[in-house]
Amino acid sequence: MARLLVVHHSPTDTVRSLTSAVLAGAHDDAIEGVEVVVREALEARADDVLAADGYLLGTPANFGYMSGALKHFFDRIFLEAGGALGDDGSAASAGGGRRPYGLWVHGRYDTTGAVRSVTTIAGALPWVRSAEVLEVMGEVGEAERAAAYELGGTLAALLAT
Repeated sequence: MARLLVVHHSPTDTVRSLTSAVLAGAHDDAIEGVEVVVREALEARADDVLAADGYLLGTPANFGYMSGALKHFFDRIFLEAGGALGDDGSAASAGGGRRPYGLWVHGRYDTTGAVRSVTTIAGALPWVRSAEVLEVMGEVGEAERAAAYELGGTLAALLAT
């Protein structure tokens, strides 16, 4: 059975509502053969990453960057999970197999830096972005929850048997 790892930092009601919708989509009854494993960003480990076939990441945009919790997750798992560094120590393109990932980001004013920071690090892992990034600003309504549901369903369907 394929495994989808959902790693998120959802400290507010707005981010939690997106997370709930992503998880509902990943658990859609039409999708079979996928185990969905959910981890808070501060609890996820490299073993979780290595055991997964695909990933969903969620974060608020904090001061133009991903949450500190998600950054801490990446710091802990990066090398053990196959992350690649260039000669200068910066993120480099990872080789080997490419596992699918998706991302949702919630911000009040801007999500650009948070998206850029996550996609840069994910690009240095053996992952490939397999769905459009869901960027939500301000309040979360039905349209945003529907898009989050679609994101969760899309990543799970990619792994379905």
